[in-house]
Amino acid sequence: MHTFGLIGYPLTHSFSKKYFTQKFLQEGIADTVYELFPLPEIELLPKLIASQPTLRGLNVTIPHKQIVLPYLNEIDTAAKKIGAVNVIKIAADGTTTGYNSDYFGFRETLTDWFKQIHGADGLSILHQTKAIILGTGGASKAVKTAMDDLQIESIFVSRQPADGQLSYESVDEKVLQVYNLIINTTPLGTSPSIETFPPIPYHFLTPANYLYDLVYNPEETTFMRKGKERNAHVLNGLPMLYSQAEKSWEICNSQHSCNFFVLKTFDGIQIKYYLVTGSQPLNYFQQLIVVEIRKCNVFVYRFFQIINIQGRIHIQLASVML
Repeated sequence: MHTFGLIGYPLTHSFSKKYFTQKFLQEGIADTVYELFPLPEIELLPKLIASQPTLRGLNVTIPHKQIVLPYLNEIDTAAKKIGAVNVIKIAADGTTTGYNSDYFGFRETLTDWFKQIHGADGLSILHQTKAIILGTGGASKAVKTAMDDLQIESIFVSRQPADGQLSYESVDEKVLQVYNLIINTTPLGTSPSIETFPPIPYHFLTPANYLYDLVYNPEETTFMRKGKERNAHVLNGLPMLYSQAEKSWEICNSQHSCNFFVLKTFDGIQIKYYLVTGSQPLNYFQQLIVVEIRKCNVFVYRFFQIINIQGRIHIQLASVML
């Protein structure tokens, strides 16, 4: 039996339990259950894990995404950069590793959205946008990291702005023209408080604006409706929710780890190196170096095996099916 679950507080309604229970039934995943674990205090996490020997993974929601970090044995590089975790992979010995699937869910759905709107020119148009990110909570940090990795300029908008951030009062017609992608990471508009919305000057919106609301319930938030009234493009958070859920399942069931460890940039070319490690018999273990080369948003990948056979290291070009 394998157990997966959700921690947060309160857990009055849960997309995750319904989604994964249905997934297990539809895909014939036997001896696997998904449970809710209301956790009023994050200090209770070690006790929870110790009391659930079949627990292999947890999704993390409000208010624990950021305060959970000190309670984990390891943190994925991207999650560490974001400063928030929403997936915890739990090994059989109880070792915990934190990840952030919001990053992957947001990035994937954002690029797909622009492709749907603009076809083959979607990614090119996306990279010409600038964005304001409404809110500074855990989800906003995943969004900001994704925007940085996409090399799209973005800036936070907050009720109490820190240095380098905007206040809501400073968002005017010029700001909405320059920063034409507007991403709501606040809970404003979430059911049952469906009449609430971020306080920006919607009357300045035009068809050149894009409004992405991370809220997924209701299907159309007041934020989105106000954008549609000005003929702006709008998207709600449901596609991201599904995407990050699938990513969390992939993380918790992966037998490999992947760590980004070097970034080099020169002459407009960005090179990243990733080390992917998987378990093999003790006298033969294999590691894979993935080299990602990016220029003008075109990606090329090269794969190299690092093989240790009875103490001797071999490095060779690898053939990998993506």
